[in-house]
Amino acid sequence: MQKENNKKRDGFQGQKAVIIPRKILQRYCAKNPIISSLYLTDIGYYPKARFHYRERPNGSDQHILIYCKEGSGTVLIKKEKMYINAGDFFIIPAKTAHVYAANEENPWTIYWIHFKGILSGSIISLIEKRMKGLKGFLQFDSTNISLFNDIYREVQRGYGIDHLIYANMCLSHLLTSFIYNDKFEPNGKLAKKDVTDLAIDFLKRHLDEALTLEEIARSVNLSATHFCSLFKKKTGFSPIEYFSHLKVQKACQYLLFTKLRVKEISLELGIDDPYYFSRIFSKVMGISPKDYREKRGH
Repeated sequence: MQKENNKKRDGFQGQKAVIIPRKILQRYCAKNPIISSLYLTDIGYYPKARFHYRERPNGSDQHILIYCKEGSGTVLIKKEKMYINAGDFFIIPAKTAHVYAANEENPWTIYWIHFKGILSGSIISLIEKRMKGLKGFLQFDSTNISLFNDIYREVQRGYGIDHLIYANMCLSHLLTSFIYNDKFEPNGKLAKKDVTDLAIDFLKRHLDEALTLEEIARSVNLSATHFCSLFKKKTGFSPIEYFSHLKVQKACQYLLFTKLRVKEISLELGIDDPYYFSRIFSKVMGISPKDYREKRGH
């Protein structure tokens, strides 16, 4: 992947890196109830990293995420070779043998993080599931880079507990932007919607109606059976159950911000029977509409 005599692990002009001492990680991160589930161990930035090369036959103790902002390179993970270009990112699960290297003629500029924690393995599994592999694409967004820089700046200031908590809470946000990279475009607008998103939009426009499964499925031009399967796979709920949740969410707003009676709210949500409405509300919220208003009202 590289000429042997040109290999470099680090030492690039303009590079940045912070390796948090392992004693600090054990004392302040691994045992902290706020951040023990997910915490940073290393973070860095290598611009135009010509001859950059790393080989770990036994893998790393931490999970690794590398984002390529510019240039190109290659990575070999689990005997799978991948070509990395601007906008691509890849993950390397802990304890997984790997090799990666910058392209000699067009060296990559990369942002990288190592992380671990109680939930880190589950997060890696989620990324793999959504990307259908170990490689993904994230269109350049200054928000993501700004978030990376915030994390780097905070840990660079030292290892006080406030710095560590702040940086690691930001880490969750940063990883989320990679996990759900298809959700939003760089301008912050929702990206192209699938049938589930379109159906949810339809449900929100018709909260004052009593829709059937067939009517909801018809709104996205699918059979009820096929639509229900797709919807439940993505959301974890049936369309009708999800519709009830949206109605209850709207009911909470009515209870908090209007003086409408429970019966009137029920009618606003397309439910003729206020007792049935109260049962749905109580099932979702664990409290009756009347008690919700009394306890939540300001």
